[in-house]
Amino acid sequence: MAVTTELQSALFSAADTLRSKMDANEYKNYLLGTIFYKYLSDNLLYTAAELLNHDRDQTNLDEAQEIYEANASDEDLISELKEEFGYVIRPEDTYTHLLAEVQAHTFQVNQLNDAFTNLSRSGAEFEGLFDDYDLYSKRLGNTAQRRADTISGVLSAIGGLDLVKEPGDTLGDAYEYLIGQFASESGKKAGEFYTPQKVSELLTRLTLLGKDYHDGMTVYDPAMGSGSLLLNFKKYLTVGKDRVTFFGQEINTSTYNLARMNMILHHVPITNQKLRNGDTLDEDWPAEEITNFDSVVMNPPYSQKWSAADGFKEDPRFSAYGVLPPKSKADYAFLLHGYYHLKHSGTMAIVLPHGILFRGAAEGKIRHKLLEEGAIDAVIGLPANLFYSTSIPTVIVVLKKDKKDRNVLFIDASKEFEKIKTQNQLRESDIQRILDTCEKRKDVDKYAHLATFDEIESNDFNLNIPRYVDTFEPEPEIDLEEVAKDLSQTRQAIQENEHDLVSQLKDLTSDDDKIMSGLNDVIKDLEEDLQ
Repeated sequence: MAVTTELQSALFSAADTLRSKMDANEYKNYLLGTIFYKYLSDNLLYTAAELLNHDRDQTNLDEAQEIYEANASDEDLISELKEEFGYVIRPEDTYTHLLAEVQAHTFQVNQLNDAFTNLSRSGAEFEGLFDDYDLYSKRLGNTAQRRADTISGVLSAIGGLDLVKEPGDTLGDAYEYLIGQFASESGKKAGEFYTPQKVSELLTRLTLLGKDYHDGMTVYDPAMGSGSLLLNFKKYLTVGKDRVTFFGQEINTSTYNLARMNMILHHVPITNQKLRNGDTLDEDWPAEEITNFDSVVMNPPYSQKWSAADGFKEDPRFSAYGVLPPKSKADYAFLLHGYYHLKHSGTMAIVLPHGILFRGAAEGKIRHKLLEEGAIDAVIGLPANLFYSTSIPTVIVVLKKDKKDRNVLFIDASKEFEKIKTQNQLRESDIQRILDTCEKRKDVDKYAHLATFDEIESNDFNLNIPRYVDTFEPEPEIDLEEVAKDLSQTRQAIQENEHDLVSQLKDLTSDDDKIMSGLNDVIKDLEEDLQ
């Protein structure tokens, strides 16, 4: 992920303006929202200048602002901008204009609030995007002026950056980088919006193994967070990366808005974004348009409670299994939802806690049914402490509908990682080893085992990885002859040292009868020991 030093420095300078006032889970909304608005504003200004026959590459933002202000009443221009972007920003609402107000010390927060409101009203795809950007929060300052000063600092910190002219996905990658940094600072709250990039990469590439999507593909993440996992398909597809349609659902509104911004900053056309703010388990979605996908990827909240109401027994996502996942643990509810929406030729990869491999009762029955269908393709044990939200070890389950057998590949990758500060991280070599092993589907000593259905049945359909992959390392054999030799040498050295000590003690003299009496006793004891 390429993030220039200048860009990184400016982003962290903006973060410093807020870091002392609130925690990362809060100030991320201000900083990410500001970057997003600047991108929208700058892009519109450059395009307006270009439409008015000015060289985009030779025009700076201040010049583009002047050109736009002079032609803002041109109905044809406004119509073209609306058609191009789906939004229009008034000249007095542009980031460039607001920054000029900051530099003139005349900026007030209501100006930015009006700008957000007007943008949200310009198109449905922008509605509600800035709802978490609370310009009147007391955390920004106790008075209107202090709040204005705080926001002015944020606007100024990135004001000199040209976000639009960054090549390719540089800005999108910077956005991802920031989200990752906020996750690191947010601790357990990070689980609401972020899957570590290396885990995200692994999930994506597992579903692409052996596939050719040069004509485009559909991908679905029913618990999409900030959209990072979905966007990886744009990065790791070798061909057809511009013909990916992204489907995603997120229950948290703030995180859903983050995903929408993330998509736009990665240049994903609005027509290729099918995102929804909703509860994945409560109501099945999507139920219209495309309902089955080439790839399904997911890192859902672990062992979350859900309703498990009787009505779900008739829900086609769960009805084939005869039982519902328990109310106290929705892990299999998420898995079954994703599997239901998988194409017959597709691949699904989901991260879950190890308990789903061996817990009994309803979960055991569901697991048994999936294994009988040949749905489970691979079980991959990951290292502990990969996620900011939990330190527990997790497992990736890979599922398919078009398998020709019921074998399951077990991989124990729990010891394959690099420790960075307090967090463990998968290395590129760790990811590649997992992918190579999945592709070859052969046993690897102390790492992988391809288990037959009969073998799994003999284990009562328990998928606990140590039952199939023996990673035990025997202690090295002890050479007793060498140990005896070492002991003999040690005993001899002790005796030599004791002889020297006795000799030195005898050379000591003192007029104090008590000291000499005690010293003579010590010498006598040592001499007896030496005999």
